[in-house]
Amino acid sequence: MADKKIRLQIITPTEKKVDEAAEMVIMRCVDGNMGILAGHEAHSAVLDYGIMRILNGGDERQIVIYGGLAVIESDTVTVLTNEAEWPEEIDHARANADREHIERHLREKTDDFEIKKDRIRLRRALMQIEVSSPLLLNSQMKQE
Repeated sequence: MADKKIRLQIITPTEKKVDEAAEMVIMRCVDGNMGILAGHEAHSAVLDYGIMRILNGGDERQIVIYGGLAVIESDTVTVLTNEAEWPEEIDHARANADREHIERHLREKTDDFEIKKDRIRLRRALMQIEVSSPLLLNSQMKQE
């Protein structure tokens, strides 16, 4: 199965973010993680905020997907999302500052609607921090 690949497309309203072959794609759906290999049964899935893993020959790349819809065919996965970010596109310091700011606000709020909005914003910041952290480690190792 390792020699078979699927075509992965990630499309946002402004660009085709990804159009490449992958051995496996693991994505976060609203009802849990889903792994896709070539030959997968036709399916569609509603995506949650999550980190998509793209696997090829032992290498793994990650991209943050902010919800959307995945259409899966035997040889293609097409993701339609409002936004997706590669680790190098994320400002790690800004994501940390956002996390701290949101956590402070959550401690002070009592309105359920505002709390729900802040929890979504917090999930976004935490995903950005997680996916962008390896870049910081790699740049620090290069400087030493």
